[in-house]
Amino acid sequence: MTFNLSEVIAIYLLLVNIVSFMLYGIDKYKAEHHKWRIRERTLILSAWIGGALGAFLGMKVFHHKTLHISFRFLVPCALIVWILFLAWLSGQGVIVMG
Repeated sequence: MTFNLSEVIAIYLLLVNIVSFMLYGIDKYKAEHHKWRIRERTLILSAWIGGALGAFLGMKVFHHKTLHISFRFLVPCALIVWILFLAWLSGQGVIVMG
């Protein structure tokens, strides 16, 4: 089985967004149950390595970290950066959108 670069990028982004979304849900659960938490830098890093959409949706769905200014700024910024990066890759012919 072989994958082209577009497929590899799509699979990577799908997986990292699922993990990012799950991290926000797990951390919310841990917060409610007074358990050891996931570090904030780990949650933010998950957005910057490609899981920005998952992190953003996790914030909204789980109502988690929505009052923290750093999260309200950094997660949407990561999402914008990834959208622009993917648009640039598409313009370069590296990936095919659609």
